[in-house]
Amino acid sequence: MKPVKIWELEGKVVGIYFSANWFAPCRKFNELLLDVYEQLKRQGCDFEIVLVSSDEDIDAFNSYRATMPWLSVPFSDLETKRALNKSFNVEAMPCLVFLQPNYDGVDGDDATMQDGVELIYRYGTEAFPFTKERLETLHKEQKDKEERQTFLNLLTNVDRDYLLSINSSSYQVPVTSLQGKTIGLYFSAQWCLPCVKFIPKLISIYQRIKQNLPKEEDFEIVFVSSDTDEASFLSYFERMPWLALPFGDRTTKDLAKHFDVREIPCLVILGPDGKTVTKQGRYLINLYQENAYPFTDARLEFLEKQMDQVAKSLPKSAFHLKHQHELNLVSERTGGGPFICCDCDEQGSGWAYQCLNCGFEVHPKSVRPIQHPNT
Repeated sequence: MKPVKIWELEGKVVGIYFSANWFAPCRKFNELLLDVYEQLKRQGCDFEIVLVSSDEDIDAFNSYRATMPWLSVPFSDLETKRALNKSFNVEAMPCLVFLQPNYDGVDGDDATMQDGVELIYRYGTEAFPFTKERLETLHKEQKDKEERQTFLNLLTNVDRDYLLSINSSSYQVPVTSLQGKTIGLYFSAQWCLPCVKFIPKLISIYQRIKQNLPKEEDFEIVFVSSDTDEASFLSYFERMPWLALPFGDRTTKDLAKHFDVREIPCLVILGPDGKTVTKQGRYLINLYQENAYPFTDARLEFLEKQMDQVAKSLPKSAFHLKHQHELNLVSERTGGGPFICCDCDEQGSGWAYQCLNCGFEVHPKSVRPIQHPNT
């Protein structure tokens, strides 16, 4: 490993990368960062990255370091690593801090940008040189793009103006047929276990929404595949009663980037005008099922008030068959928040029964009628 003098970084944008081999989110982000780094290098950009490792032994460090083409603080230099963590107030990994060529080491200096991981996920190489001015430009461009957003400019390109349908005799459905409908963009893949687990629920709820809609409304879903081969795509798509982008279509990556899709399954909801209603469709489906439709703020506000009304009739505490401690009724306003029910494994929000001793949480519907042990 060739030593590099600090002065050789002068005049470059430098990313200080806090990471560790043992932490899965770091390894996942590392793949994306590697792609961005190599693209910027090919473009001749004055850019470098310096790894600050939190690995616990030299073998893990060397193994992780071998996957990276950039620089690193030596594993044995604990003093420098501690100083960098303290200087940039690193609280979580992965963390990427960008330093501009004029950085002078003063805390809070405008030449630093702390949210490098977010910038790489959201904009990739477009964020270079990672200045506040560039970020403001990107935000403005994104806002302008969202204001111009329609079904046509999202789902078509110069080579294609249709979607695929298993149920259509022609197998092709014009994108224009989606006008006036509420649409869900379903980012998923057959290789993804959470996707496979979620798909039966989504199909059932999709069908119930369609059945309950008034004649003047309609709901559709478009499958945006992350499958690695066409056979897997077709096998997975054949299970779905909705539409899909063709496998390998270039629009797929554009959509994932536009909506900042980082994990699948993900369900993005578009209103009848083609504008984004919410990127949290999966969460809302898990929480409210078919009642979440049409996923608007007004609908969610109504459902939250409805939940609050139901909570008035619930006991303030209860016991559960799977837990030894007393459970207390909480809401997001009283110490609760989004959770995964320990009984049914469904996502939840709003009101829940929570153990204040160990964090065990269940939906109100999951509480069993058990006699209080003190009675």
